[in-house]
Amino acid sequence: MAVLLDTAEVAADDRHEIFREAMLAASGATRVELEHVPGGISGRMELHELGATRIFTAQSSGIALLRDRRTAGGASPEAVAIAVQGLGVGRHQMGDRQRLVKPGEVMVVDVTRAFDFSWSGTGSSTSLQVPIAELGMPLSTVQEASASLERSPLYGIVSRYLVDLTARAERLASAPLAPSVGEASVHLVRALLAGAVGDRPDTRDVLEQTLLAQVRAYVREHLRDPALSADQVAVALSVSRRQLFRICARAEFSLEQYVIGKRLEGAKAELGSPSGRGRSIAGVAYSWGFKDSTHFSRRFKAAYGMLPRDWRRHAAEDTSSSQMGAGPR
Repeated sequence: MAVLLDTAEVAADDRHEIFREAMLAASGATRVELEHVPGGISGRMELHELGATRIFTAQSSGIALLRDRRTAGGASPEAVAIAVQGLGVGRHQMGDRQRLVKPGEVMVVDVTRAFDFSWSGTGSSTSLQVPIAELGMPLSTVQEASASLERSPLYGIVSRYLVDLTARAERLASAPLAPSVGEASVHLVRALLAGAVGDRPDTRDVLEQTLLAQVRAYVREHLRDPALSADQVAVALSVSRRQLFRICARAEFSLEQYVIGKRLEGAKAELGSPSGRGRSIAGVAYSWGFKDSTHFSRRFKAAYGMLPRDWRRHAAEDTSSSQMGAGPR
């Protein structure tokens, strides 16, 4: 699935009713009100499947979604929806709690409770729909977390992730890795919710393992940056330096050794490849984030039992022998 509805392809006189009915079916609201605008309402809805999860995006002129208490009271949702505001400022009310949802801010869409969500002018919102069965978390925990999502150390990460996921949703949904992306999204949402309910035995491991996965992913993406540091990682993942080191210590994970190990792996592979043999050893070292070639050589020997120049010669000899052995017989 991709585009569910685009009012640009609907006759002007039919847009109001068609868009309203489509939003009723997709949002879990029991009433949809559309803001009057010159020229008629405009809107677009997209739905993309990523394994067990789905990304639903809606952009439109002013809209209000309301769910009444009677309908909400009998709801038993199959999925939890985590939404991030795109364009405009949303107004969300659930019970006595009211908040403005600014671009980039995240909220839980809870269809088991009455709610009122709206925006004026052009606005947009994206929700990641995660099946409760996949989430493996009681609905009561989800509801508790929804009131304090900002407390979770993963709040900023999830916000950026949802924005990036939305931008790439169509391409990802058609790729073979779509189920893997969906699985990773479930883990991230689970950790977001676990972090929001506080430091409890039943949620701590989920949060810490997800943060460690994010640390490893960030490091792999920035290995070649010589300025890569614990402070940079902490800022990128929206956690404090102290919290980062505490989580690493609990998992007996050395961030410094992980960075060095991955850089050495990359440098070793490049030194042994035909394309890398034409580069100087110092050049390869610098390209993998090492600031000093002597330090690099010492680390390389400690890890692999030989100097970089000896490894390069050894790799070249192996390649030459393989090519000779593959010749005509």
